[in-house]
Amino acid sequence: MILTTTTILLASSLALGAGPKATAPDRPAAEADSGTSVTIYSSADPGGFDPQRFIDQQRNGSNASFAWQVPGFGVVRQTREFELMKGLNEVSFTDVAAFLDPTTVGFKDLTDAKTAVLEQAFKFDLVSPSKLLEKFLDQPIEVTINEGDQSRTISGELLSSTQGKLVIRTAKGLEMINANEARVSLGKLPEGFLTKPTLVWLLTAGTAGTHEIQSTYQTAGITWRADYNLVLNDDDTAADLTAWVTLLNLSGISYPNAKLKLVAGDVQKIQSAPPMRSRGIEMMADGMRAKGGGFEEKSLFEYHLYTLPRKTTIASNSTQQLTLFPAVSGVAITKELLYDPTSAMGWNKEPYMNPGFIPGGSDKVGVFVTFKNDQKNRLGVPLPKGRIRAYKQDSADDSLEFVGEDLIDHTPRNETVRIKLGNSFDVVGERKVVDFKIDKARKTMSETIELQVRNQKNVIQNVVVREHLYRWRNWEMTERNFPFEKIDANTIEWRLPIAPEGKKTIRYTVRYTW
Repeated sequence: MILTTTTILLASSLALGAGPKATAPDRPAAEADSGTSVTIYSSADPGGFDPQRFIDQQRNGSNASFAWQVPGFGVVRQTREFELMKGLNEVSFTDVAAFLDPTTVGFKDLTDAKTAVLEQAFKFDLVSPSKLLEKFLDQPIEVTINEGDQSRTISGELLSSTQGKLVIRTAKGLEMINANEARVSLGKLPEGFLTKPTLVWLLTAGTAGTHEIQSTYQTAGITWRADYNLVLNDDDTAADLTAWVTLLNLSGISYPNAKLKLVAGDVQKIQSAPPMRSRGIEMMADGMRAKGGGFEEKSLFEYHLYTLPRKTTIASNSTQQLTLFPAVSGVAITKELLYDPTSAMGWNKEPYMNPGFIPGGSDKVGVFVTFKNDQKNRLGVPLPKGRIRAYKQDSADDSLEFVGEDLIDHTPRNETVRIKLGNSFDVVGERKVVDFKIDKARKTMSETIELQVRNQKNVIQNVVVREHLYRWRNWEMTERNFPFEKIDANTIEWRLPIAPEGKKTIRYTVRYTW
C-alpha cells in the first residue's frame, strides 16, 4: 500500500449513499455493545507462536492478508435493535470484523421469527489512500509539497499513483512527486466506498417497529494461547501454579463490553480457501473453575469451554493477558533426574547386527518435574495446551530466577503433567559397549553394556537410568549387577540413589535371537 503518511483531504463528508435503510437507534456505547459475545478458537503452536510478529506486520502494513495467517478464529455474536417497516427493508449491520467469512453469517430476528432474509452482502471496499487515488486516475487533483521553507501547490490530472510516486499532468508538463511527502486534495468521495466493513441484508418483515436482530459469523485474525508459571519451593517438593491467557485480536474491530469464551481441544476445521493458511484449527481452552477470578470451565462436546464470568473489552490490533484460573499454592511435585542415552532408538525391520553401532542419544542427565492434575493435588481441571515456565527463589535476595520451560499438551483432569526443565550440571552419565558377540548361523548375538552415573553434588541424588533394547524384539537378560524394571517390550529402568561425590556403574548382558 502506498501513501501511508500522505494527507488526503476530501471536499465532501463520508456519506454512504442514498436509499431507505434500517439502522440501529442511537444508544450509549456500553448499552449498544452489551449484546456482543466472542468465542475464540486457536490452533497456535505454543512453541512457535509469537503474537508480536503479527502485531508488527499489522503496524507495518506490508502484508494485506496477514490476519488470515493468525492461527485461530473467532465466532462473533452481536445483537442490535433496528427500526423496520412492514415488507421489504435494507438493513446495514456495521462495525463487523474486517476478516469476516461471509459464508458463515447467521441472521436471526429475535422479535419476529417470521422475518426472512432475501439477499445478503458483505461490503468491505473501505476508504484508503491507495484506493482513493486509484478512483481519481485521469481526474483533476491538487497536491501541496514543501520545498525548503516554502510550499508549492500543483494542479493537474493524476496519471499514476504507483511505487510511492504521483505522476501529474500539469499545464507545464509532467510532474513526478514523492507520495509520502505530499498533501493531496481530492473532490467528492466516489460512490461505493465505506468507512467500516458492513453486512447488508435485504429482508422482508411481517411487522413494523423495533426489531432485535442477532448476527453470528466467523472471523479470522483472532486467537489465544495459554501460559503457565510454576514457582518451585526450596526442596523441589511443591510449587505454586498460575495460568494466563494471551489474546491476540487483529480481526479489524474491537469488542467492547463483550462476553468472552475460549474453546480448547483438537477441533477439525476445513481450510478450503487459499487465504486461510493455518494448519487445521485446534480449539484451545481447557481451564480451572474460577474461585474469585479467572475463567469457568465446563465440557463442550469432546472439548472444553472456558467462560469469563464478567464482561471484558477485547481491544483491536493488540494483545492482552487475562487470568485463566486463580493461583494454586502447594501443588505437590516430583523432581526426576533421568539418564536415557538410547532415547532416540527403536526397533528396525531387521536386527541391528553392526558391532560398532553407536545409538543416537545424549549423555546428558535430564531434569524433569511432574505433578498430578487431580483434586487431591489442588488441581483436577483440564489444562489447555501451552508453555509452562519454572522459577526458583534465590534466598539471597528473594528474587525469582528462571530455571527452565517446556510445552504441555491438552491435559485432562486426573492425568500427569511432565515437563523437562533442562539438563543437570553436576550429575553426568557415560555409556559404553564392553563386549559384543554375534553368531549369524544360529541367529544370536549378545551385548554387554556399562552405564556409569557420577554425582558431583554434596547431597544424594536419585537418578533414573533408562535403556532401550533396540537391537531386536526377542531379548533375554542373561547377566546384571542391579535389578531392573521392565517398562515395555524394549525398555528397562533402574532407580538408583547416588551418594554425594559418588558414582554407580550398571553392567548387564543381553542376548538377542531372531
